[in-house]
Amino acid sequence: MANQNHYDVLIIGAGPIGMACAIEAQKANLSYLIIEKGALVNSLFNYPVFMTFFSTSQKLEIGGVPFVTINPKPNRNEAVEYYRRVAEKFELKINLFESVIKVIKNENNFEISTLKRNYTANNVVVATGFYDVPLLMKVPGEDLPKVTHYYKDPHLYAFQNVLVVGANNSGVDAALETYRKGANVTMVIRSGELGPNVKYWVRPDIENRIKEGVITAYFNSEVIEINENEVIIKTPEGIKTIKNDFVIAMTGYQPDFSMLRKFGIDLPDSLCPAYSEETMETNVKGLYLAGVVCGGLDTHKLFIENSRVHAEMIVRNIST
Repeated sequence: MANQNHYDVLIIGAGPIGMACAIEAQKANLSYLIIEKGALVNSLFNYPVFMTFFSTSQKLEIGGVPFVTINPKPNRNEAVEYYRRVAEKFELKINLFESVIKVIKNENNFEISTLKRNYTANNVVVATGFYDVPLLMKVPGEDLPKVTHYYKDPHLYAFQNVLVVGANNSGVDAALETYRKGANVTMVIRSGELGPNVKYWVRPDIENRIKEGVITAYFNSEVIEINENEVIIKTPEGIKTIKNDFVIAMTGYQPDFSMLRKFGIDLPDSLCPAYSEETMETNVKGLYLAGVVCGGLDTHKLFIENSRVHAEMIVRNIST
């Protein structure tokens, strides 16, 4: 009797790139399963509610399914709905809310253990992104309940004293949106300027709010301690204590390097995982990487639009 839990390809991660891999596997008549520890497109689901993508909708499409929107740039809600409809169209085989805890390569195939059951597979694709592990500030008080590394909805911060750490897109969006809900917003920015990749239609807005003084920005500064009712920061002018109710630490994210190491993937000092740029296969034969997880700490290198091709490369290599 055939093993019903054996697949040609087991895909870890039900984001856009994991879904694209499943679609390509389906086209190639390969048996497959996606395993996702959270909701469908879990990272996108956890994006800020009102987030607008930098890319056009065409660049976010997978599986040849048109992403239709009347907006010049699609927003988070439209993207979540689009990918759900893609999953429906292809009737993708996805197990949601199931965490992978072990991937072991043996002589014949891979053994995969999750919190719910065990599987075997000829090939494994890791498409887990980088949104699950925030880069910590490593300062006293960072573990207080008022501190978050994930910004969701500005209404929570209405009429509060809010400190936003970071000046890339996520930090700028958090600062502007909470300010417009009546928050008293202070930004702490490690460098001497706003992030170079801030969305071009947002940059004049934040620059003008800082110039007006309605959002206070400390450049070349850093948080050194967080307390219940205040935050202590180091600035070029010296130490400052700021009254505070919430800290939104938009300090960036990184792939789960400990998970990659457990799977046997080589990680050099650069923390860029070992893989072939032609096939996406890692140093472990039959174990592939897809999407932004390939970038290591350089999380601005790969996006949905330039890593969709990974799905075709992987399935082509598996099928030859």
